[in-house]
Amino acid sequence: MKVLKFGGSSLADAERYLMVKDISMACHQENGAAVVLSAPKGVTNALSLLCDEAALGKDYGELLAKLNMVLLGIVNELNETLPSFNQTRLVDYISQTINELNQNLEGFVLLQCAPESVVAKILSIGEYVSVNIFSEILTALGQANSIIDPVNYILAEGDYLDSIADVAASKTRFTDVDSSGAVVLIMPGFVAVNEAGEKVTLGRNGSDYSAAILAACIDAECCEIWTDVDGVYNADPNQVEGAVLLDKLTYQEAMELSYFGAKVLHPKTIGPIAQHHIPCLIRNTLNPSAPGTLISNEASTLWTSVKGISHLDNMAMFNVAGPGMKGMVGMASRVFEVMSNANISISLITQSSSEYSISFCIHNKDAARALNLLEDAFALELTNHLLDPIEVRQDLAIVTLVGDGMRHTKGLAAKFFSSLAQARVNNVAIAQGSSERSISTVIESDKAKKAVKIVHQNFFSNLHTIDVFLVGCGTVGRELIAQIAKQQSALLGRKISVKVYGIANSRKLLLQAGGIDINADWFAELKQSEEQFSLADLHQFVQDNSLVNPVIVDCTSSDIVAKQYPQMMLDGFHVVTPNKKANTDTTEFYQLLRDTAQQTNRQFLYETTVGAGLPVIDNLQKLIYAGDELVRFEGILSGSLSFVFGKLEEGLSLSEATEIAKKNGFTEPDPRDDLSGTDVARKLLIMAREADLTLELSDIKIEPVLPNFFDASGSVDDFMARLPELDAYYADKVQAAKQEGKVLRYVGSISKGNCVVSIEAVNAAHPLYMIKDGENALAIHSHYYQPIPFVIRGYGAGAAVTAAGVFADVLRTMPWKQNF
Repeated sequence: MKVLKFGGSSLADAERYLMVKDISMACHQENGAAVVLSAPKGVTNALSLLCDEAALGKDYGELLAKLNMVLLGIVNELNETLPSFNQTRLVDYISQTINELNQNLEGFVLLQCAPESVVAKILSIGEYVSVNIFSEILTALGQANSIIDPVNYILAEGDYLDSIADVAASKTRFTDVDSSGAVVLIMPGFVAVNEAGEKVTLGRNGSDYSAAILAACIDAECCEIWTDVDGVYNADPNQVEGAVLLDKLTYQEAMELSYFGAKVLHPKTIGPIAQHHIPCLIRNTLNPSAPGTLISNEASTLWTSVKGISHLDNMAMFNVAGPGMKGMVGMASRVFEVMSNANISISLITQSSSEYSISFCIHNKDAARALNLLEDAFALELTNHLLDPIEVRQDLAIVTLVGDGMRHTKGLAAKFFSSLAQARVNNVAIAQGSSERSISTVIESDKAKKAVKIVHQNFFSNLHTIDVFLVGCGTVGRELIAQIAKQQSALLGRKISVKVYGIANSRKLLLQAGGIDINADWFAELKQSEEQFSLADLHQFVQDNSLVNPVIVDCTSSDIVAKQYPQMMLDGFHVVTPNKKANTDTTEFYQLLRDTAQQTNRQFLYETTVGAGLPVIDNLQKLIYAGDELVRFEGILSGSLSFVFGKLEEGLSLSEATEIAKKNGFTEPDPRDDLSGTDVARKLLIMAREADLTLELSDIKIEPVLPNFFDASGSVDDFMARLPELDAYYADKVQAAKQEGKVLRYVGSISKGNCVVSIEAVNAAHPLYMIKDGENALAIHSHYYQPIPFVIRGYGAGAAVTAAGVFADVLRTMPWKQNF
């Protein structure tokens, strides 16, 4: 015979009851079935709330009427479906039950409290209604069945609302139960009886436990737990995308997972079935064809080391410490005796090797009571300062890695804790059992979800996630979004998920928890948003959604945004930017950026600040790290000015060349930003600082394209209208250079610690002679590269190459970037 347990979600309405009937009958015809039922979905919660409201003297009438309607609604629906269904008996039974419930609640109102002995009876009402409904279904179909009342069979001890069954004593009481398979056995879960003959319950969600007890008592061949998921996952699928269904677990693994918060199994369920070596199968009522997860002595061949990650929320940690702890025999036993006598469950224990302190975790709800009891028990030691004041830290969580194969696999603990470091999580305490089957860490509760996601990603998934927040959706920002949209499917093929969660401009902020659909009209959504950009809001969004690898991409030229980079990194964001303002601020701010990145273990990437898509910064850094030293540098660092001066060489006027560059998007919206030479000076300063030169922007000598005598004031349109006044001036300069066999180039150079930005006439032998049409070229003369310099050359203007360079930096924020 098999024991089948069905939870509340499997009994939500008449249709679900009939599904349970189909599953049970199929099993009964093949093996014989004993069916354990929970209350219909939501009923136990409603009963608990009724008790609370009545004890507080509140009006519970509406809730009681609603409960009556739910139960009668199931019966009425079944009556419409099953011709021989005995509706009258069930209606009478439910009416009588509701009347008795109301009498008890009226008593609570008078007493102004709810005695637990009565609450235990009330909380089990749903289970008794459930088995009576199911019995009538089978009877209507002509199937012989028998209801087992646990009060007559299952002996338990402990609290009225959370008792522990004595399986050995209970088994002797089942001798009169027909387990031959001739009839379908039906038993309400969650219920037992104490030595005094009083009804008790086995703890909330204790019907799994009831099924395990019944399986042990009747020597069932299998215990099946039917629920609303396909089996046991290696992490909570509601919290972890990509959680994997496990095919098999050993009893020990299941015990660890259930004890540390896996929601599919009740923590007490495993004991009876493990003791009697009864296989347990977790299956889905809504998907009965799914194979489920088998819990037995048989280990999985698919998952051989780590099986799962679970976590317990709402924990409190106590630390009992002081000079009186060291060498004093019996202190630990006294601490735990206090907890035991108060029936407070301890989830985790650690002790310092110096014997100076003992720490343990309990549930938050027991913290105040536990503290009072400990202070009473150790009042003498606390008064005489043999113990320090007992420290209590609440709002914690326990995250646990579980697997039988962990003891045989080296490096799992290191990988576990490096994953927590990646999640920027501090370990409050660490514990590992001698079986090496699990390792647990205590962390802040609000970090638990993110920690579990990253640990799962590192142990069970090859998928690397990048969570993008774009600030600035102008030309480069829009192009970046387009490139991400184009590459998403290809990157997923490489196990890289890039999602854009936020987009902001100077006025609006668009945030979406599931990620923004960047293939849709996201710009229209941004315009309709009521939010404004706020770093605090982004940080809260990341926390609320437990994002693993958040990256802020700054595609603005804003000083205000650049000033926030250190705080962004402190808040856990990587920073990627083509914005040159941060790196060309004061030397102190430049150093602060690097110190903050190192301190927070965040990436600060800015390759596109100098050469657009060219790998300038990366190559220079590698040379410096390898011990090379910059001797001299010269380069064309502006794609827009490369284009303009190339057109001058071809015979176009300055105004014509600038107009074309502006229309093509090579220049900034205001071309004066390019023609002033400040942009090139900023790039040159970044190069100089990367080469360990301590300089400020004011130290760079700049020869602007616009001479001092030219009036460059007014609006952009006014400026562009006056620009032809310089055409003759530059035509003369171009002609003079041509007569010498030279061309004009706008060059940034570093030599002997001096930085100069100027217009130079270079001959055909010069490495910058052929650089035009938006190309950039950089010649690095170093101790390793001389007399022939290290030359980097390529297209350096336009949104596409800049966005591509930014995209490459975004991909480098992955923890495994060195292998990318």
